[in-house]
Amino acid sequence: MKILAAGDLHGDTRVAQKLAQKAEKENVDYVILCGDITYAEQSTEGLIGPFIAKGKKVILIPGNHETLATADFLAELYGAKNLHGYSIKTKDKIGIFGCGGANIGLSQLTEDEIFEKLKKGFENIKDLTKKIMVTHVHPAESKMEKFTQFFPGSTGVTKAIKQFKPDFLLCSHVHEAEGIEEKIGNTKVINVGKKGKIIEV
Repeated sequence: MKILAAGDLHGDTRVAQKLAQKAEKENVDYVILCGDITYAEQSTEGLIGPFIAKGKKVILIPGNHETLATADFLAELYGAKNLHGYSIKTKDKIGIFGCGGANIGLSQLTEDEIFEKLKKGFENIKDLTKKIMVTHVHPAESKMEKFTQFFPGSTGVTKAIKQFKPDFLLCSHVHEAEGIEEKIGNTKVINVGKKGKIIEV
């Protein structure tokens, strides 16, 4: 299975168009958007539509720049899936589960809430052999945390990695850490950024 994952579009429709072209060229099965799709909810137009126009299945979560209501609105409008607190099972028997928001911003969650949302999604796919966790915020105790003095990593995300042991964690949030990949235990953690990353599972 092939995924194009990206985050931190911040309302830039040109970035959405470029990513949609990349999704088509790479013939991906899913597009995963790791939050901060809008810029403080100023506009939601032209951000999901380009992917749908290319016939791509879109999975999204809210970041700290949009509310859960906006993420739900975008998902319903375009037939996408808001993964916040939920999971999906793909035809390839791969489980994808997630939690949006962050420990700051419009969709602010406590660390316990972040962990519980991830736990809720994980429960439905725990028996599958491959698992992908999707968050907006990066984990605490990670290399990514060292790239910023302003945005602490999430202890709830780190706890979920250690307890649920997903194969991948896809996140964004820290722009300076875009493209950084690291391992926490056996989990490959990728800050996908707005340029996006192709992940083959």
